[in-house]
Amino acid sequence: PPAARGGAPPAVRGTPLRVKSASARVASRDSLRVAATATEAPLGVFKLEYDISKDDATKSASWKEPVIVAVSGAAGQISNHLLFKIASGEVYGPDQPVALRLLGSERSREALEGVAMELEDSLFPLLREVSIGIDPMDVFVDADWALLIGAKPRGPGMERADLLEMNGAIFVEQGKALNAVAKPTCKVCVVGNPCNTNALIAMENAPNLDRRNFHALTRLDENRAKCQLALKAGVFYETVTNVTIWGNHSTTQVPDFVNAQIGGEKAMDVIDDNSWLETDFTPAIQTRGGLLIKKWGRSSAASTAVSIADAIKSLVTPTPEGDWFSTAVCTDGNPYGIQEGIIFSMPCRSNGDGSYEIVDGLEINDWLRERIKKSEDELTKEAECVSHLTGKMGGACELIGEKADTMLPGEA
Repeated sequence: PPAARGGAPPAVRGTPLRVKSASARVASRDSLRVAATATEAPLGVFKLEYDISKDDATKSASWKEPVIVAVSGAAGQISNHLLFKIASGEVYGPDQPVALRLLGSERSREALEGVAMELEDSLFPLLREVSIGIDPMDVFVDADWALLIGAKPRGPGMERADLLEMNGAIFVEQGKALNAVAKPTCKVCVVGNPCNTNALIAMENAPNLDRRNFHALTRLDENRAKCQLALKAGVFYETVTNVTIWGNHSTTQVPDFVNAQIGGEKAMDVIDDNSWLETDFTPAIQTRGGLLIKKWGRSSAASTAVSIADAIKSLVTPTPEGDWFSTAVCTDGNPYGIQEGIIFSMPCRSNGDGSYEIVDGLEINDWLRERIKKSEDELTKEAECVSHLTGKMGGACELIGEKADTMLPGEA
């Protein structure tokens, strides 16, 4: 096969495959110190070479070609949970080999080496490559999936507009890198907050990628909503279906109990308590992350990783008949009249090939409509705040002051 950028051949079953640092491929750029002794003695993933063609034929005969998954913020707490799920086959399937490309920063580069070593020590048969680096132009080469988890947290006294500006620069760079070196079919899931507008920034800076391939994570909010509905109804979580999160991943998000079902019946009929649904359930989901921070002392990591895995699985496995899942996607051509050109969470279905369609025809009553509009207005204002980062100059940022702040500090 043709050489990838930097000279490393892409990993394919039946050919020699190397597991090593990204800096070994681009040593002249010195993007990352190779973890090896002065005598070049092997040290874990960075020097290991083997020939997959010698693998047990019964183990690998049915395997697919490796999928390349790039992960930013790879040395963080969320990734520490997520990467092992991916490497185990839980996310992409038991017949899907994975090549992990881990992106960190100058500060976290040695921690990346430790992450890679732990992955190797876990002996995952499906993990065929681990590469690490601090330059997205190296790490995103030929990526099939890009999971953009890394983002800077908001500091004391920082306005939401300031947070958008600070993280916007990160997602401009990563969007341009995806545009330059990732596969045009690359699927992108943005987790770093404010994730909806960060996804918008990355999308607008990656015109070579299909706009429909960009997602912002709202699956954690959906999972939280399912949990609370199940607890209230006294049933197990798997009986709760058809739950939608509308809008922004902020306290303006709208967890939809109107269309949700419990055991195949309308959730509103099963619970039969509109007061609880409107005044207790809804704000509980909107502020769940903040409450967790107060109890735990830090933002959610493990449950966020689970929700990222769930979000990917919803795209690579067919959606059960009659059900749907929540993901924030580009609103271009949406059937609900949401302003186009923003990233907005809506109900979606997939046939399992990574694509999706927005589910049309959901009931939108006056209560839902009013709140969906509020979240839409917020995302429109966020888009105006970052218009200089998306090639749409002229927007005026109105997200200044305490009243405009709808994302709790540190919330994931």
